Amino acid sequence: MVHTAVGYARMKNRLGAMACTTSIGPGATNLVTGAALATVNRLPVLLLPGDVFASRRPDPVLQQLELPWAGDASVNETLRPVSRYFDRIWRPEQVVPAALQAMRVLVNQAETGAVTLAFPQDVQTEAFDCFEGFLRKRVWHVPRPLPDEATIAQAVRLIRAARRPLVVAGGGVIYSAATDALRHLCEETGIPVGETQAGKGSLPYDHPAALGALGVTGTFAANGVAADADLVIGIGTRWSDFTTASKTAFQNSEVCFVNVNVADVDAVKHAGLPLVGDARATLERLAEMLAGWSVDDAYRAEAARLNREWDAEVSRLYALGHEPPAQSAVIGAVNDAARPQDVVVCAAGSMPGDLHKLWRTREPKGYHVEYGYSCMGYEIAGGLGVKLAAPEREVYVLVGDGSYLMLSSELVTAVQERQKLIVVIVDNHGYSSIGSLSRSLGTDGFGTLSRHRSNGSLGVDSEEPRDNLPIDLAANAASLGVKAIRATSLGELRAALEAASAEEGPVAIVVEVDRYESVPDYESWWDVAVAEVSDVASVREARARYKAARKHERSHL
Repeated sequence: MVHTAVGYARMKNRLGAMACTTSIGPGATNLVTGAALATVNRLPVLLLPGDVFASRRPDPVLQQLELPWAGDASVNETLRPVSRYFDRIWRPEQVVPAALQAMRVLVNQAETGAVTLAFPQDVQTEAFDCFEGFLRKRVWHVPRPLPDEATIAQAVRLIRAARRPLVVAGGGVIYSAATDALRHLCEETGIPVGETQAGKGSLPYDHPAALGALGVTGTFAANGVAADADLVIGIGTRWSDFTTASKTAFQNSEVCFVNVNVADVDAVKHAGLPLVGDARATLERLAEMLAGWSVDDAYRAEAARLNREWDAEVSRLYALGHEPPAQSAVIGAVNDAARPQDVVVCAAGSMPGDLHKLWRTREPKGYHVEYGYSCMGYEIAGGLGVKLAAPEREVYVLVGDGSYLMLSSELVTAVQERQKLIVVIVDNHGYSSIGSLSRSLGTDGFGTLSRHRSNGSLGVDSEEPRDNLPIDLAANAASLGVKAIRATSLGELRAALEAASAEEGPVAIVVEVDRYESVPDYESWWDVAVAEVSDVASVREARARYKAARKHERSHL
């Protein structure tokens, strides 16, 4: 339910929110993962869980948690650390100030996330004399604040002095509807653009200034330019380790940062010059003040060349022809089937990294990958929220078999609500992402294949093959009421996608992929610690590589 609300809010650029209600007990605690996802991604959702009786007449009640040291606590305390605002309504008239505070947070672009108002069971039924003004329609205005002029002027001086500036476009570019402003700035100045997961689509993939994904899941184009950049202009990004490749992406000894962000906590990261303000308004002001200035023609031409070379690499990966298909070829087939205005949804496993590199974005809202929390099970529920927010668009949900098995039940909701989703279930017989990570750390994919336990162990990749678990994902999807199609080749997948486009209700397409045919990492790195002491030679080798890579980590102070 919360995942659906998050998908809806993101598709609405945080200008719309859903309310989610539950009872006290497991209904309430089931909200916690979704609340964390909403708050990490700074997306507004309103949570209204029930609570124990305020009067404590029937005490303890069914599902009540009793703590010997706190008589006023309930399981809803678990929602406090993952909520941007939390209140418990002990008396009915408290609804008035609590609702106003809830709305203050929900419409605050810098502070938004999950808002929780817990309602005791008896208070829910009580009446009170409400202020008439509280019930009138109220319009909450979302402002576009600008940084102060002196700070903008300082940023302009830094940009004009830079030889190899780079823009890093984050989710704030999309949420602020700043894509046109960014495109204008880049075309006028020649500054190239790398994109975070949330910022993908800030420029069309074929724009000559578009270098594509940056960081751990980045392209050779964006990562190569980032390594030499002397000025990095972060716009609406919170600078996660995936964006900075664990602080190894920017290797120029003179590099400095300018951060445009509505949240001051992000604007000061990497000791950057903080431009605390709305992305669109700030970009428009920067363009005015940079009028007539441009990077060297050679640097502009370098970015355009890298754009073409990367697009050729995407075409190569889309065209890999062996069977079962490579995951990159599956992405290419779906990308070819989708219209520019359609939306791809994903969240967890190896697929988000490949999508970040390979998906050819043509429209700002066409790419919806939840990677702030990378939550297994988000995909179908989140896709439903996207469809509710934008019913005119086709929604393609790409989900691995592991994540599908976490939360496939929202297919039933899609059937119930007559909401069409095209769900492509990529079957790699287990947990491909963690398997790949395990192999990189010297532990040979331990326990990541879906197979029977033998001699007390799920085994490693290099052992003799065992029988896969008898999981029939297509039959599972069909049992939930959707049209299910099996695709055993790339040609069958393309035919299935064409057939799915003609359907009126939700469709699930199951396609097996080669779990070992991965997309290159293009020399990016992610800081995942390796055991310092081990009896396993491959782990010791991985530790040596880890120590060598860590030498490139930098603190930008």
